[in-house]
Amino acid sequence: MSENEDPTLRSVELTRTATARYTVRNAAGAEIEFGQGEGLLSPVELLLAAIAGCSSIDVDTVTARSAEPTDFRVSATGHKVVEDGASRVDGLHMSFNVAFPDTAEGQKAAGMVERLVELSHEKYCTVSRTVELGTPVSNEVHVALGGTEG
Repeated sequence: MSENEDPTLRSVELTRTATARYTVRNAAGAEIEFGQGEGLLSPVELLLAAIAGCSSIDVDTVTARSAEPTDFRVSATGHKVVEDGASRVDGLHMSFNVAFPDTAEGQKAAGMVERLVELSHEKYCTVSRTVELGTPVSNEVHVALGGTEG
């Protein structure tokens, strides 16, 4: 690793593919298409997915050491609120629905779920903790004419 690399930095790059249609890609090359339109997740839905996904990883990686779940579904919801013309999402809620085999290992895994969800919320889920605690978002803008911005 070069001395200029920051091990704490996380980043993605968004590319417009059509009007209101985008692809976001991480440094490893994984990508998701999203935007407005049929068959696309919206940015708010991606936020809900990120919150649900972050906590799900926390719960799944630990419980799967004991038993593979027979069902693992998490519903993430929130309400769009518009105040003075400004939009945000409020009342974020997750509902975990997890099942394991009726074996000693499955019972052990099932017994951990509630505490793991709590630990994820209080300590480990970077996404929900960032949303809950709040953090500044800064912007930088570069605009060019006659071609692509460089």
